[in-house]
Amino acid sequence: MSYEMKGTVKRLYDVWKSETSEFYKREFVITTAEQYPSDVKFSALKEKSDQLNGITEGDRVNVKFDVKGREYNDRYYVDLNAWRIEKMDAEGAGAPTGGAAEPAAAGAPVPPAQQPFAQPGAPAADSDDLPF
Repeated sequence: MSYEMKGTVKRLYDVWKSETSEFYKREFVITTAEQYPSDVKFSALKEKSDQLNGITEGDRVNVKFDVKGREYNDRYYVDLNAWRIEKMDAEGAGAPTGGAAEPAAAGAPVPPAQQPFAQPGAPAADSDDLPF
């Protein structure tokens, strides 16, 4: 099963190479843009790490990843393996890494956020007046 997470690149680590095989990986950390932001560390294995070449710290990215778990010496470990890393443009839409993104229109009006099923005169959906 695959997952997706958006955030800002906080840290890019150097490429780590195995001394005994051709395995290599690059790790990076993104900070999510939620009400309570969190830092999440990902690993990009082998050729997937090349997607990080055009990305710098501070860039907004959309990361598609898989969750992998394993046991070693009666301890359990979880890895988040990134398989697609897309640099996002200013409006938040994903643009393929290394590709040219279209510039955002300067001064273009932004439509207000619409609340589905909003009733006129009804309290806001995020108020603390619960009916129970």
